[in-house]
Amino acid sequence: MRRSLAGVALAVTSMVALSFLIPLAVLVMSLAREQGITAAEQPAAAMAPILTLTTDPDDLRESMAGLDRAEHLAIHLPDARELGTSHAPAELLERAKRGRESISQDVPGGGWIYLQPVVLPHDRVAVVENFVPEDDLTRGVAASWTVMLVLAVGLLIGSVLVADRLGAKVVRSSKELAQASYVLGEGNLDTRVVPMGPSELRDAGVAFNAMADRMTELLAIERELVADLSHRLRTPLTALHLATERMGSSLESGRVEAAVGALEAELQAIITTARTPLAMGPMGRALRDTGDNGDAGVAGGKRATTLTVPGKPAGERCEAAEVIRRRAGFWAVLAEQQGRRCSLRIAEEATTVDLAHDDVAAVVDALVGNVFRYTTDGTEFAIAVDRTAQAVELLVEDAGPGIPDPDQALTRGSSTGSTGLGLDIVRRAASATGGTVRIGRAALGGASVRVTFGLATGSGSTGTTRRSLRGRRRRGGARQQTD
Repeated sequence: MRRSLAGVALAVTSMVALSFLIPLAVLVMSLAREQGITAAEQPAAAMAPILTLTTDPDDLRESMAGLDRAEHLAIHLPDARELGTSHAPAELLERAKRGRESISQDVPGGGWIYLQPVVLPHDRVAVVENFVPEDDLTRGVAASWTVMLVLAVGLLIGSVLVADRLGAKVVRSSKELAQASYVLGEGNLDTRVVPMGPSELRDAGVAFNAMADRMTELLAIERELVADLSHRLRTPLTALHLATERMGSSLESGRVEAAVGALEAELQAIITTARTPLAMGPMGRALRDTGDNGDAGVAGGKRATTLTVPGKPAGERCEAAEVIRRRAGFWAVLAEQQGRRCSLRIAEEATTVDLAHDDVAAVVDALVGNVFRYTTDGTEFAIAVDRTAQAVELLVEDAGPGIPDPDQALTRGSSTGSTGLGLDIVRRAASATGGTVRIGRAALGGASVRVTFGLATGSGSTGTTRRSLRGRRRRGGARQQTD
């Protein structure tokens, strides 16, 4: 491209220079010739009045000596005498005498001659001749042409250099954009370019950076969706575990338990792989930091930024209390099998929130599933749904060991032996409605997780009631609740 731009600049500048230099060179030569001719006519015109007064050779030579360019001046007297060196052909002199007219023309051998007839007394005719050599006709032309040629060459060199610098800038920007495209195609999502060059290439650089940021964002969202969906499969797996425990010791139950364990291990591997940090640019890092670094703000009551799921229908809403009641019924069966006492208290007012049914169910499953996963069998827990003027509050409490560091628990993926994805699902669902998540100490002695959902418009209010579900106690292993 640099060579092409330099070639174009050279061609255009050459045409412009030639279009001016050729007429200018011809004009300079014409002016030099006219100046030489004019200079030759002046001495001849000065000798004409002198000849009308005297034809004495001595007087004429003295008069000629005082004129410029006298070395090329000659006088042809009527009596065939000549003063000075003549260069005019005989026939040309004869024509000037007979015709008594001034003659100026080029002569063979190079040069220009001027013949001025002078009519003397008694009808005699004398001719004044002035010869201009070729060198005098072209005096100064070579120097003028040299100056113009130097200026033209300088103009050509300057235009080529400017075009080369411009081409280098364009080529450098194009190469950087192409290289960044290759690197991005190889999977380095941190690749960005510095917009530079002409406005079109700067726009292309800005568009490339926006595309890379959007790709990083979409990949991060896709990986989060994979992790979320995998995490939701843990709820039926928990039910399968409990079912295999009730089957008793047998070869078939051992096979089922092994299959369930293998499936749970595969899900854990999928979640871990999906949540492995990507090579992100500024947009991707901001997206990741929304969950990783903004959790303390959520725990403190501030609204968190959430991921927007592409393709999710807009305007989905559900009755949170009904969803929570159905999911609590599912977990009540499992609680009874493990000897856990479970209490449920749900407000009777309208609890419509701007979330899909599956999202609210995932929140309940994540919180209650943590109780089953990280507390011993027989540990009591409680679920409550309250309605305020602007929000719906879901409270899940247990009588387990609690969470030593609530802020750390809300930091995604920081929990020992856990993906930390359960509370992350809860946090993002709450923040999608402008709500918050808080972790504290429960009245039962264990962990208390309070999730606030922003209330959808048009919800009514009636009253509250309490319901409880009781179950029997069963023994199980104890783990710290941190998911």
